[in-house]
Amino acid sequence: MKRVEPVTTKAQLEAFIDFPHDLYKDDPCYVPELFIAQRDLLTPGKHPFHEHSPVQLFLAYDKDKVVGRIAAILNKNHNTFNKTEDGFFGFFDAVNDGEINALLFQQAEQWLRDKGARTIIGPANFSTNETCGLLIAGFDTPPFAMMTYNKEYYESLLNQIGFRKKVDLIAYRFGEDGYDDKSVRVKKALLDRLQSKGITIRPVIKKNFEHEVARIREVYNSAWDRNLGFVPMTEKEFDYLAKDMKMILDTDFCLVAEKDGKAIGFALAIPDINQLLINIKRGRLLPFGLFKLLFGLKKINGIRVIALGVMEGYRKLGIEACFYGTIIEAYRRKKFKRAEASWILEDNDLMNNALLHVKGVPHKRYRIFEKAI
Repeated sequence: MKRVEPVTTKAQLEAFIDFPHDLYKDDPCYVPELFIAQRDLLTPGKHPFHEHSPVQLFLAYDKDKVVGRIAAILNKNHNTFNKTEDGFFGFFDAVNDGEINALLFQQAEQWLRDKGARTIIGPANFSTNETCGLLIAGFDTPPFAMMTYNKEYYESLLNQIGFRKKVDLIAYRFGEDGYDDKSVRVKKALLDRLQSKGITIRPVIKKNFEHEVARIREVYNSAWDRNLGFVPMTEKEFDYLAKDMKMILDTDFCLVAEKDGKAIGFALAIPDINQLLINIKRGRLLPFGLFKLLFGLKKINGIRVIALGVMEGYRKLGIEACFYGTIIEAYRRKKFKRAEASWILEDNDLMNNALLHVKGVPHKRYRIFEKAI
C-alpha cells in the first residue's frame, strides 16, 4: 500500500534525511549531506528560518519502505518582500514512480493551499539563499560544494504533474588553465584607479569575523535584491550560514571592496568540500568521517565561486574584474585544478557574458519550476 505521512517523530526525521543515501547508493556522482547539518537545518529551534516561516516534511511509503520525501515550505519573508502568495517545495527525492510522486505533491500542495498559497515553486531548500534548483543537464560529474544533484527522471516526474519552467540557473566550469587571465593583467591598473576614487579591495579578516559578516550582509541584501526569487536574509540566517562557512573559509578567496571604509562589494569562493564529503558514508562524521574531513582539507584542488556582487552605484568601475583577478591569482598560487562559478540566472546577461568572456564553459543547468495550486 502506497501512502504519504507527515514527519512528526525523530525516527521519521532520520528516515527523511537518510532516504537519499539509499536511493543514490550506486550513483558515483552522489555526494551525501552531513547528517548533523541536515538535522539542524530541518529542526525548528535549530535553524533560524523556522522563526519566521513554517515547514512541513512528508515521507512516502510503499508498505513499510520509504520511497520518497518532500518538504512544503511557506516562506513568509519571501512573500512579504516580493508581494506574492507563493509556496515552495524542497528536499524532494523519490523513486521513479508516478503514483508516489503524485501522492507526495498532493500532500505538499494541500498543506500550502491551506496556508493561503496560490503557487508552488521549487525545488528550494528553503530558498534561493540555500541550495536550490533541479539538475536537468550535466549529470556526468559530481556537484560542487553547496550545489544540488538529483536523478535524471525528476524533470519528467515534475512535468507529468503540471510543473513548468520558471527559470534556469547556469553553472560555469573552469579548468587548470582554461580561463582568460586578462583580469590579472589589468588588475594593478584597475586597483590604482579605484584607489584614486577611495575604493580598496582586501581579504576578510577572520579575527574580526563577526563585524565583517555584519558588513557583508548589508552588501548581500542590497546587491542581489533584484534577482528573481531573492529574499533578504535575516541577521540570524546570515550569521548561521557564515558560521558554517568559517570552518572551511580561505580568506584568499573571500574579498571585500570598501569605499572610504564602507563595504560596497564582496566576492566569495569556497573550497570544493564535496571532494571530501563524497567519501563520508551516509553523511556520518563519526567514527571515521571526521578524520577524512580534517586530514583531507589540504587535498582539495577545486573551488566554487559562490557570490560576487557590487552595490548599485559602484558597478562597472572595475571592482568585479579585480575580484576575478585576485581569485585567479590565488587559484594559480595554490595550484588548484578546477573551479566552478555558480549559479547564474539565465537572463543575467551581465554575469553570463562576463563568465563567457573569461572562457567559462557552461557545464550544468538547473531549473526552478512552478505551478498554480
